[in-house]
Amino acid sequence: MNGQKRNDIKQGIEVDIVLKQDQRSGKLTRGVVKDLLTKSPNHPHGIKVRLEDGQVGRVKQIHQ
Repeated sequence: MNGQKRNDIKQGIEVDIVLKQDQRSGKLTRGVVKDLLTKSPNHPHGIKVRLEDGQVGRVKQIHQ
C-alpha cells in the first residue's frame, strides 16, 4: 500500500515516510505511527504522520 488513503494507516503500524528535508532525495525513514496529522480521507503525496520518535513526514510505504 502506498500511504495515500487515511483508512489504510492506523496507530502502531510500521511505515516508511519521507521527511520534509528528504523530499528532494526521496530518502525513506522507517518508524511506527503515533499520530495521523492529515485530516482528509486521502492525499496525493501521502498521509502526514508523526512517528513514535517524533519525526513527521508523509507515508510512502506501509508494512504489514
